[in-house]
Amino acid sequence: MKPRARTSAVALAALLLMAACSLMPCRREQTPVLRLIGDSTMADKPVEETPERGWGQLLPLFFRPEVKVVNYARNGRSTKSFITQGLWAQVLADLNEGDYLFIQFGHNDAKVTDTTRYAEAHTAYKANLIRFIAEARARGARPLLLTSLARRYFSDEGVLQDAHGDYPGVVREVAAQYGVPLIDHHARSMKLLAELGPERSERLFMRVPPGLFKGLPEGKSDNTHFMEEGAAEMVKLAIAGLQELKHPLIKYLKPGAEWPQPQPPPWPIPLETPPKP
Repeated sequence: MKPRARTSAVALAALLLMAACSLMPCRREQTPVLRLIGDSTMADKPVEETPERGWGQLLPLFFRPEVKVVNYARNGRSTKSFITQGLWAQVLADLNEGDYLFIQFGHNDAKVTDTTRYAEAHTAYKANLIRFIAEARARGARPLLLTSLARRYFSDEGVLQDAHGDYPGVVREVAAQYGVPLIDHHARSMKLLAELGPERSERLFMRVPPGLFKGLPEGKSDNTHFMEEGAAEMVKLAIAGLQELKHPLIKYLKPGAEWPQPQPPPWPIPLETPPKP
């Protein structure tokens, strides 16, 4: 082909492409949207009122700015109460085709004495997880399951105790049965806490003396909820899980956002959360 003819052919192809895009929008790579549902270990906390952080609150720090993270997790919720209180309906209304949905419950599903939250592991809890998966997929979303994070319960001999019973196993079972990607946050966090031991693991959890924060006038000490350092460590474990899965989201991680990493990226970052019902 002569040079002038070749140039004309290229120009014609470009014009045809422009015309096609004007008639029908050309497909571009979708901006990733990651929606989180879960309990207090994942939920956003008021920065000025408490040093407590959910790991979902820090997750945006590890992704590039084009990833939109929306955290629907709420303190004290189980799979049951997340549905009955209308939170799941809100998530479904917001879900779009191609969205990622991270699902992590279990801490509150095990509260046998609370009928508003209790969901037996092999029946109601399992059914609720399956519902989340099926209804998300029906909207073209891409669910991912996470087992519950370990509590910091050590025996007098310094041996870490498993506080979640059958719940993590049910999550693994559902993930395998329905072909859902799984991050075994429970196993990963159990391993981390066991390696740190009773003393070094303490700094990850809530240890707040009285009078420092208006949201905690009497202070707080517990072995379930995280200080910022602990939440960041739980994010790193989740990222390690994503990398092991070769999940599509890993290409949006900030450089160096992998486990282990000595410090999380700078804080604070604007966090988008849906309005509370």
